[in-house]
Amino acid sequence: MTRGVLRKHCELIFLCISIAFLCIGILAALSYAQDSTATRLRQAAQFLSAGNLAGAERELQAVLRASPKEHRALDLLGVARILQHREAEAEGLFQQAIESKPDFASAYAHLGLLYSQSGRDGEAIPELQTAIRLDPGRTDASDALVHIFRAHAKNAATNGDPKQALGLLIQARKLAPNNPDVEFEFASAAFQMSLLQDAADGFRETLKERKDDALAVYGLGRAYGGLGKLEEARQQFEHYITLRPDDPSGYCSLGITLAALERPDQAKTQFAKSIALSPEQSDAYLALGTLELHVNNLDQARTDLQHVLERHPKHAGALSALGRVEFMQKHYTQAAELLQSAIAQDDSLHEAHYYLGLAYGRMGKKDKSDEEFQRATQLEHEEVEKRRALWNRLELPPASPQQKK
Repeated sequence: MTRGVLRKHCELIFLCISIAFLCIGILAALSYAQDSTATRLRQAAQFLSAGNLAGAERELQAVLRASPKEHRALDLLGVARILQHREAEAEGLFQQAIESKPDFASAYAHLGLLYSQSGRDGEAIPELQTAIRLDPGRTDASDALVHIFRAHAKNAATNGDPKQALGLLIQARKLAPNNPDVEFEFASAAFQMSLLQDAADGFRETLKERKDDALAVYGLGRAYGGLGKLEEARQQFEHYITLRPDDPSGYCSLGITLAALERPDQAKTQFAKSIALSPEQSDAYLALGTLELHVNNLDQARTDLQHVLERHPKHAGALSALGRVEFMQKHYTQAAELLQSAIAQDDSLHEAHYYLGLAYGRMGKKDKSDEEFQRATQLEHEEVEKRRALWNRLELPPASPQQKK
């Protein structure tokens, strides 16, 4: 979107939301007033709503000549200046309206919207928050604030800061309960942070409004799987397949769930469907290899896992699983080499550390074995503690009194 198009887009938002909100409020507030100031303000609001800027200007200037600090007139004139592309003057007028009446929500809302449309989000946020505090019904301010939080959360996630993204989406969620877009983004961020129950809650809220949202269905299935609610996960993945029958990931995820439910034959059927749709993929072959490993079909497990490694020689999961195959076949040197390679790619694989410890033990390398066991235990403990403590660190503090003015 070019700068010019963006500017026109911002003006349209301001015209369709802010002016309508402002004019309706002023007309309602002045509907029973009969003095000349009220009459002129009412007429100016009607002119603005109709796009008659000259008429609005004439009425507002007449009010301000008589009452230079009339906060409603200053606010309306600020809106007119926005539509005249005189943003610097509009900013000053909104600030004057606030100075004249510090509890006037409309001026805070319009100043915050102006800052937001000018890319000054840091200045927009406290103004919009103040408008909402003074008037919780200011949907123009709350919608703008939600938009800011969502945009910043997206940037944070892109920049590898999921914790910040989730914190921002928590705030957006408070402002926009039951908004399916916010709920989905919150759930996705929570899932990335391994907050599985919160992810499941968010995906369920999304599906209340959009029952056939395929990505929310899939996300809920993954969250249920992580929580150990395997039957619920199975139902979600089956639903996903009905929505997207050509997506191999649906069959693969269903197969993994069926394997965890100890239905290996059904799981293999789903993996085969996934591979038929995408023969070059690795996920289904990895899942098949792991399944064969669990049922002690080691030769077939080796074949499936090597299929993955032919395409992705540094695949940590496949290296770790193949290392377990070698260990179970008592090829301890080969097992250790594969497990070392897996850890080199991903040191957080506590299962790889554990089996490497076992392999070292069989090889008579007690010190190395003990080190790997300690590392495996440490990783498992850290993961539990991380999940337990994370949520309490995500709540962001409310705006300070100074920010609220």
